Amino acid sequence: MASQGLKGIKTIRDFELAGQTVFLRLDLNVPMDKTGKITDENRLRAALPTINYALEKGAKLVIASHLGRPKSKDDKQYSMEPVAKRLGELLDVEVVLMDEPDSEGVKHFLSAPMKKQIICLENLRFDEREVENKNELAVQWASYTDIYINDAFGASHRAHASIQAFPEIMQKKGIGLLIEKEIKMLDGLFENPKKPYIAVLGGAKVSDKIPVIEKLMNIVDGFVIGGAMAYTFLKAQGIPVGKSLVEADKVKYAKEMIQRMEARGKTMLLPVDHVTTTSFGDTNNIKVTTTAEIEDDRMALDIGPQTIRNYRACLEKANTVFWNGPMGVFETPAFAKGSFAVAEVLAANPGLIIVGGGDSAAAAEASGFADKMTHISTGGGASLEYLQGERLPGLEVLRPRKQSEVM
Repeated sequence: MASQGLKGIKTIRDFELAGQTVFLRLDLNVPMDKTGKITDENRLRAALPTINYALEKGAKLVIASHLGRPKSKDDKQYSMEPVAKRLGELLDVEVVLMDEPDSEGVKHFLSAPMKKQIICLENLRFDEREVENKNELAVQWASYTDIYINDAFGASHRAHASIQAFPEIMQKKGIGLLIEKEIKMLDGLFENPKKPYIAVLGGAKVSDKIPVIEKLMNIVDGFVIGGAMAYTFLKAQGIPVGKSLVEADKVKYAKEMIQRMEARGKTMLLPVDHVTTTSFGDTNNIKVTTTAEIEDDRMALDIGPQTIRNYRACLEKANTVFWNGPMGVFETPAFAKGSFAVAEVLAANPGLIIVGGGDSAAAAEASGFADKMTHISTGGGASLEYLQGERLPGLEVLRPRKQSEVM
């Protein structure tokens, strides 16, 4: 891998925190409904160990995160207020939301005794300088910060001010407990993984997965392929796929990948039956094919029952599994059986089971089996980029200067 893992990076445990102002960059980008109610608290709960550690060590805490993609600070539906409120409940502390998080306001608050209180900055993306990675914003935060800690793995692939420009000018900087766990878990997929090792890949596009396929091909014992990307592989085998999504420009790659896996004597499982319908989202004309072939006027939106049995038999024997991408359109109950079946068999597997965040994490959560997995990444795109060997700005900026200069 091109990545250096955690080499040279300090963790929050390496600093004396008592009486110090610690700026915690967290990933509290949680989904909310139209009423402002948080619908999935996973990212909040994942942040708790680092927050609690800092509080127990006597730090003054300033926490910050982005939330959604607001166009301006007038997009009040993206306010951190519901997040701050819920965090306060989970932590049993007062979380004070700074509506105007300018340096003077925060400094004034920090100058007073803080007992069971945390400052939470308003949505970082309300200030366009965050996404623009502006140094002036970093200087403002640095004026009241003693120690910078990044625990926002899901945002660490973004070169934003709170991820890159800010730690660039900080002397004391490191990662939180969540990022430490994330990297160690993901590194475990490459460093002497216990065999058999199976990668379950799904989702919409082959193109999104090519870099990680190439990284994993010589390490895994096999691939289990589902989701819309499976139909590019079936097309490459000359199997009719009807109106199912196919990346025409990736059919050649898919054919070559199948051949390369065969040459290595490795497993390559593809759907042998499907749950089909006439158009995306149509739940009135569903039927299950009994073959891998799909009629011209139909499209597949989930794997079929025989495919589920095949995949289950393979995954039951695995000692290491990496799952990235659902097997179908799991958000619709009629097309969720494949993803939920994978989640169920992985939940029962005592081996190392790592779910790659994003839609995979959402599918695992919706299945009810998420708490049985070894680790579900909070990273999404960051997880995939890290596994592909790309260097994440949020990690690289934390390495000692000499080390980063020779990259």
